[in-house]
Amino acid sequence: MSLPPAQITGPSAWYGPDMAQRSAEWIRPFTAAEIAEIAAVAGPLAEQQVEIASLRQADFPLPTLGPILADLKQEILEGRGFALLRGLPVADWGLRMAATAFYGVGLHFGRACSQNGKGHVLGHVQDLGLSSKDPNVRIYQTSERQTFHTDSCDIVGLLCLKQAKRGGHSALVSSVTIYNEMMKRSDLARHLFAPLATDRRGEIAPGEKPYFEIPVFNWHAGLLSAIYQRQYIDSAQRFEDAPRLSAETVAALDLFDALADDPALNFEMVLEPGDIQLVHNHNLLHDRTGFEDWPEDAEKRHLLRLWLSPEDARPLPEVFRQRFGSIEPGRRGGIILEETKLVAPMTARG
Repeated sequence: MSLPPAQITGPSAWYGPDMAQRSAEWIRPFTAAEIAEIAAVAGPLAEQQVEIASLRQADFPLPTLGPILADLKQEILEGRGFALLRGLPVADWGLRMAATAFYGVGLHFGRACSQNGKGHVLGHVQDLGLSSKDPNVRIYQTSERQTFHTDSCDIVGLLCLKQAKRGGHSALVSSVTIYNEMMKRSDLARHLFAPLATDRRGEIAPGEKPYFEIPVFNWHAGLLSAIYQRQYIDSAQRFEDAPRLSAETVAALDLFDALADDPALNFEMVLEPGDIQLVHNHNLLHDRTGFEDWPEDAEKRHLLRLWLSPEDARPLPEVFRQRFGSIEPGRRGGIILEETKLVAPMTARG
């Protein structure tokens, strides 16, 4: 087992309160000219109802904004790990225009991946009145707190269309900082470098187990990458053939959660309509607080989501192939089943 140094330094090893004070560094408003440039491409595509899932970066040229997004992508992949683009006029645009614009901007960060067994490359994050107690329900389909986790991709993007009546705030924490703090306090971190079962929640590709076995912490090519969803680690224990969690591993997971939840490490941000949040999954975890929604369907909390795979993403260890399908940058991540056909639905139940 290859282990990192006891303390990892660099721009991704940040603390939440400090980062919250530096919002001018990571909030980047769109200019009027940039919005016009996006609209000039997205407008005709939306009007013609072009299948969004068929689009490639070349179909969405952004001669002025594109180089800015390329620099921002490097900051996400190699720097602090996240950014917030602010100010798309989504209320004026309507759903299809906003979805097309978001997808086109997202393509400048990577190829879009399927987010479920239905092949949805455009996800709708909404409360569908479901409960995570159902082993085939994923938490983003509920109004529950998600808890800190990673998604099955290199970069996750969110576009806020509608805010909740109360709550539903986004939170981030550095998994590098969590590792550093664990190492300061105990030797429990070493238990998270061993594979452990994580529930696939019913989305199982041919020949795969109903769970994957990847360590929470992975040290590869001089980089620490994390993959984590505590609820799905716990629910994988329902499978008789899943490796049992040792007392030491449970203690390590509990310490990991306590540190992730510590306001000395994490911070919250409020996504406003028109905001695009971009997060590097390999060295950050994200969370969403529980929320109370509006009673009117037209006003309910609604975000669009992208899972993105950049061609210049970091190398990943072989074990990630279990979840990512491939470990080739630009061709990895997402959930692909035998019957999967890529689509970009306009509703959460599409």
